[in-house]
Amino acid sequence: MVLTKLTIVAFDNVVDTLTLEQIMPRVVDTILRSNTFATKMLSKTKRFGSATMDFPIKYQVGTAIQSFLGFDALPTSFTDTRVLMKYNPKFVAANVALAGTDLIANNTAAKVLDLTKVEMQSRAQDLADGLGTMMWGDGTGNASKDILGLKAIVDDGTDAASIGGLARATYTTLSGTRTSSATLSLATMRTMYNAIADATIAPSRIYTDYPTWALYEQLLQPQEKIFKEVNIVPNYKGYEGFAGLMYAGMEIVPDRKATTGVMMFLNENYLDFYGLDADLAQFEGSRKVDVAGKLFTGNMYNEVSNLGFYWTGFIKTQNQFAFNSFIILAGNLCTDNPRRHGKLINITGI
Repeated sequence: MVLTKLTIVAFDNVVDTLTLEQIMPRVVDTILRSNTFATKMLSKTKRFGSATMDFPIKYQVGTAIQSFLGFDALPTSFTDTRVLMKYNPKFVAANVALAGTDLIANNTAAKVLDLTKVEMQSRAQDLADGLGTMMWGDGTGNASKDILGLKAIVDDGTDAASIGGLARATYTTLSGTRTSSATLSLATMRTMYNAIADATIAPSRIYTDYPTWALYEQLLQPQEKIFKEVNIVPNYKGYEGFAGLMYAGMEIVPDRKATTGVMMFLNENYLDFYGLDADLAQFEGSRKVDVAGKLFTGNMYNEVSNLGFYWTGFIKTQNQFAFNSFIILAGNLCTDNPRRHGKLINITGI
């Protein structure tokens, strides 16, 4: 096989000396891909109210009830049935570095795109992309400084022995359902659904990787292959959504960040990202950063509103004509009812 190199044919000097080049007023993103789960979590961020987020949970039944008649003695003992799950905030940053010479060169009448705005939005999207990777992990990355992820949250103690500061071996109701099944079938999916659902308390969405999503599609009859528009950001009118398959009345959506061969059954009523509000007053020049905008096209971030990122403002270097700054996100992914989540793992076929 002979590979040929594509040659760009340029105009001759007659044209080049008399004609300006045209730069399109946008940047086409060819690297960042779908980050569905993280986008959903960050779009509905809740406030991290204190140094830790504490969730009171009931983990066992109290003193046994009993029938009685007449003057029978009634039970008087007390059983402590509650305990606190605790989550600490985690901190994630992306720097924005610009050379002063580049800023000056960009600030001309011929400027098509503002260098500072483009780089700010680009780095904010890079940060969102990195968070997506963390949110599918177990939180142990970088000496356990990473955001807590689904690998730890949706587990039975195999990968994550504790959750919210509590040992799953001691508090058994904090375990999710984890099932290894090389073969994906409607029967295994129903078994998983039944294990974590009770009447109206049921999983709300399934997230998986693209190959596993395609395997599920093969299980459906032609009349069952109904695609529904999935609105990952329901309160943002500009977000157009995308097509997702359906199972048991809920959407199955693909995510490029998803672990290969894993299908996550999540009840998103018990799963949220809690973010700390940055005290902007203590950082001169700091402000919120919008991940969305019209400067970039080709990725899923251009329709998502502010995700709670904060910019520190430019910090001058001591011996360079350059400026550095940081985009910060503080918070953590938390669940207050791990047993309502489950996952099928090691899926390779149907």
